[in-house]
Amino acid sequence: MKRLQLRAPWWPPGKDLQTFRLVKFFSLTSFVVILVFTVILTLILTQRAQRLALKKSEDYTRLLASNLNHQVFQLFLLPTAIEKQGRITIADPEQYKRLDAVVRNTIHGLHVEQLNIYDQVGVLSYSTSKIPLGKDCYEVPGVKMALYGDYFFELPGHNPLWGLLWFSSNPQAHRLKAYIPFRLEEKLGPQVGPVVGVFEITQNISNDLAEISQFRLIILATLIIVMGLLFLVLRQIVKQAEVILERRQEEQRSLEAQLHQAERLAALGEMTAGVAHEIRNPLGIISSTAELLKQRLARYEPQNRLAQIIVEESNRLNDKVSEFLDFSRPRVPSLRPCDLEGVIDRSLELVQPEIERLGITISREYQLNGQAQAADPDLLHQAFLNILLNAIQAMPAGGHLTVSTARGLRGQGEEIRFTDSGQGIDPDTLKKVFNPFFTTKEKGSGLGLPIVKSIIESHQGAIKVDSAPGEGTTVTITLPELKTK
Repeated sequence: MKRLQLRAPWWPPGKDLQTFRLVKFFSLTSFVVILVFTVILTLILTQRAQRLALKKSEDYTRLLASNLNHQVFQLFLLPTAIEKQGRITIADPEQYKRLDAVVRNTIHGLHVEQLNIYDQVGVLSYSTSKIPLGKDCYEVPGVKMALYGDYFFELPGHNPLWGLLWFSSNPQAHRLKAYIPFRLEEKLGPQVGPVVGVFEITQNISNDLAEISQFRLIILATLIIVMGLLFLVLRQIVKQAEVILERRQEEQRSLEAQLHQAERLAALGEMTAGVAHEIRNPLGIISSTAELLKQRLARYEPQNRLAQIIVEESNRLNDKVSEFLDFSRPRVPSLRPCDLEGVIDRSLELVQPEIERLGITISREYQLNGQAQAADPDLLHQAFLNILLNAIQAMPAGGHLTVSTARGLRGQGEEIRFTDSGQGIDPDTLKKVFNPFFTTKEKGSGLGLPIVKSIIESHQGAIKVDSAPGEGTTVTITLPELKTK
């Protein structure tokens, strides 16, 4: 089957987080723009609702004025004119009382706050409120227009622009004043007669406009809360996505570093293998020749150790070459059921003489109870032996070494820990312990822990070193559940 290949993104590598942050900035800007336009649209719609409420009040006032015109004409003006032979004087207490009764009966229960009547020259002749009468109001715009037969409405103190943002709390802004012509009625037909006065009707429309203002506030508050919650959810999603992207970039950088390291190690391994093979051949000749020389010198100069020194150093050099070859060769473990605790005991047996010499105490904390694990016991023995030697060398004056085993997370795999009470490792050195050829020992090759790491990773496991100066060192090995082939 042909493998699928992922296409590269259209933006440059490593720029996805910057691109995402730019998207996050535009999402915030878009949220602000949408919120502003939503608020503006809400204000415009509620302003439209206010205008409709005012229009409704004006229509209601027209209807009220028409009924009032008819009642005053039929029940006051016409009977009084017949009775007084055309002489109508509202200042007359009897006529004023009759007019007042007609007006109050007509507007009773109709939410009229005040009603004034002006005569045909604009003089205030009647009022439902206790205000002085007889005042000339002809120059009042509403009175003047009504005397010319026009309707005039006003809402004193009301600013349409300010009302778009907030309805004024001034009580005068809630009162609608209407100036309606008072006309004589024709006996037949819908024709209107001449203007003989003006009705000034004042209505309190505070409740209507207050309900619209409250409705506006409810809409705005609901929109702000809902959009705020949505934005918070979006921000959380964006924040989580940013964390994921940063983690992915960090993993990508780590993988790139590992790839470069693997490439360097592969090249170094090839070079090391070639050099090791070239060294091992003449080294074998030197070692065998030194053995022959040693046998011959033993006959004539038994105390001469020159040949013995050559043999020992050749063997030591051969061990170093073997380490180079072990490092350069790929390790493919031969998996078979093995007892990890038994492998650890086997490694401890090899270093037991050195442990006793230095006076180191050993604690075994085993929890696997001999349970078999698929692994390569020879490779693990080599890895455990390297770790134990490092721990022993870290305690030249004696100390305590704890070796523990346990089940892994969620009961899967195994975890092995080696904890010593040695000198510890400083942070700078701790970062380099797995670097090939890095060593703090005079005769070390710097390949011990890299070989251990290679063995553990060949088992698909992981190794971690925790240490601090003066607090000892803990090496933790985690091995997953593996199946034998």
